[in-house]
Amino acid sequence: MSKYDFDLGVIGGGAGGLTAAAGASQLGAKVLLVEREPSLGGDCLHFGCVPSKALIACASNYSRMKNAADWGLPKVAVPPPDFGKIALYIKGVIEKIQKHDSVERFCGLGVQVQFGKASFVDEHKVSAGEKSFSAKKWVIATGSSAFIPPISGLEQTPFLTNREIFSLPSLPESLIILGGGPIGVEMAQAFCRLGTKVTVVEMAGQILGPEDPDMADIVLETLRNEGVEFYLSSRAVKVEDLKGRCRVTVEKPSGEKISLAAEKLLVAVGRSVNVQNLGLEKAGVNFSPRGIGVDNRCRTSQPHIFAVGDVSGGYQFTHAAGYEGGVALVNAVMHLPRKVDYTWMPWCTYTDPELASVGLNEKRAKATGIDYSIFEEKFSNNDRSLAGGGATGKIKLLLGSNSKLLGVQIAGPHAGELINQWVAVANGKVKLSTLASAIHPYPTLGEINKRVAGAIYAPKLYSGAIKKTLKVLFGLKGRACGPDMQ
Repeated sequence: MSKYDFDLGVIGGGAGGLTAAAGASQLGAKVLLVEREPSLGGDCLHFGCVPSKALIACASNYSRMKNAADWGLPKVAVPPPDFGKIALYIKGVIEKIQKHDSVERFCGLGVQVQFGKASFVDEHKVSAGEKSFSAKKWVIATGSSAFIPPISGLEQTPFLTNREIFSLPSLPESLIILGGGPIGVEMAQAFCRLGTKVTVVEMAGQILGPEDPDMADIVLETLRNEGVEFYLSSRAVKVEDLKGRCRVTVEKPSGEKISLAAEKLLVAVGRSVNVQNLGLEKAGVNFSPRGIGVDNRCRTSQPHIFAVGDVSGGYQFTHAAGYEGGVALVNAVMHLPRKVDYTWMPWCTYTDPELASVGLNEKRAKATGIDYSIFEEKFSNNDRSLAGGGATGKIKLLLGSNSKLLGVQIAGPHAGELINQWVAVANGKVKLSTLASAIHPYPTLGEINKRVAGAIYAPKLYSGAIKKTLKVLFGLKGRACGPDMQ
C-alpha cells in the first residue's frame, strides 16, 4: 500500500496548476488539486486576462460606434454606456470559459478537487480546511496578487485593483491609474474609450518598461491622442479619501508636487507573489518576497516539490505558467529531466495598437552585449492595414551579426496574432529566406512579416554588382525612367 494519499498534489487552480493536474492524471497518477478560491481558473480567468479582454472588446466596439463617420458611415449619436451591463457581459464570458475549468471536467479527468486554503504540515502533507492530505510530490502554483505600494494614506483610502475593476456598478466619471504597465495601459484605454477621464501616473520615463522606447511610444501617443493623460517619471507620494472621490499628490521629475482628483483610483504598479500562509517553512522550501526559488526543472529547494507560474518569480504570463506546469509534470510524473527554455517566450499587451514581442528586443540585446542589426516595416505600407483604418505602428526585426534571428517586436493591429508566425519560425528554426519567399494571401496584415524578412535580402539581390552581372550576361539596358537613366 502506498505511503502517500496521492502521487501528486497541486496547490493552485490557475493555468500552471491545471496543466500539471490534468496531465498527471491522464498519465495515470492519482492527483489532488487544492484551490483557495470558490472556483477553478485562477486570477487570469476571473480577474485578469479574460475579463480584461472582454472589457477591451466592449470599449473597442463602443469606440467604433462613436467614430462611425471615420469609415464613411453615418455619424451616430451614441448614448453613454451602462457599465452594469458591461459587467454582466464580462461575467457571462467568464462563465462560458469556466466550463473548461470546472470541477466536473477535472473530476472526469480523474483529479480530486478540494477547495480551501492549503498549508504544508510537513514536506509531504498539506492541510486544507479541516482535512489533511499527503502526496509523494507537490506542485505549488499559487500565483500572484496586486502589489500595494507603501504610499501615505493609501490604506485609509478606498481603491481598486484588478479584482474589483471589472465588476463596478457604474462607469466612473474619472479614474486615476497608478502604474503604466500592461494592466494600467489596457485599462486606461478601455475606460477612456467608454467615456471616463483617465490619468496615468508612472514612475519610469516610459510606459511598458521592458519594451523598447520607440515601440512603447507608439502605444503612448495613440492613448494620448484618445484623451488619456500621462505623468511619466512621476510618483504618487500621498493619497487622500475625499468621501466619494480621492486625491493623489504627485511629485513630478522637477520636484514640483501637483494634486489630482478622481472618482476612482486603480492601483496597478505590479504583482506580489502568493507565498504567505503556505507553511513553506515546515516543508523546507526556500522562498523570499520575490518568489519561490526554482531550478531549470521547476524544482524548489525540496526536489520533490515544484513551483510554477507567478509564484516562482519568473515571467508573469498565463502561457508561461502553463508551459512551466508542463515542465514540472514531465519531471514529477515521467521522471524525465526536461528543462525550461525561455528563449522564445512571447507576450502581448492588448491595447489598440497591440504591442507583441518574442525573443530579444534592443534593450535586452544591449544588456547582454550582443551585436545586432534592425529591419523595420511600417503598417502604413500594408494595404490591409490601410483598408481597415489601422495603419499605426511597425514591425521591428533584430538580427545577430551572423544574420541569426534574435527577436521580433510588433506594435500594430492584431500584433498578438501576427507574432504567432514568428513564434513558429523561431521554434521551428525556419530560415528567414523561406519566410521571405513564401506566398502570403493578399491583402493581409500577415504580409508585413514577409516584407520585413524580404528587406534583409533586398540590398544583396538588387545590388549594383548583380545589375552589372546581368547586364553583361543578358544585355539588359537599364532604367527606362527616372533621374538615374543611362
